[in-house]
Amino acid sequence: VQLVESGGGLIQAGGSLRLSCAGSESLFSITAMGWHRQAPGKERELVAALSNGGSIYYLNSVKGRFTISRDDGKNTLYLQMDNLKPEDTAMYFCAALLGPLRTMPYGDYGHWGQGTQVTVSS
Repeated sequence: VQLVESGGGLIQAGGSLRLSCAGSESLFSITAMGWHRQAPGKERELVAALSNGGSIYYLNSVKGRFTISRDDGKNTLYLQMDNLKPEDTAMYFCAALLGPLRTMPYGDYGHWGQGTQVTVSS
């Protein structure tokens, strides 16, 4: 499957963005999908993950602000980001969990998209 992210941009602190990750084929058969981010000079981190059975993971710092969801009819994964903070500034990537469900959320991911930049100004 090929994944293409969109929806990033420049926004003021406190604002909202919704990121989309469109798949070239159905995402339903993929065990779990995840949103990751990487800020300059920092390691990539998993922000949120969602299994096809509905199990969800969130990074502590985004709990209550970000919501991951998927629309299997549109082969699309979403990340709704509310009350954005400057520390959320990063390149955001979606990817598919390569291993079985028990490896969620920290297992190996693949089929990375090209990313979409999110910049939050203070």
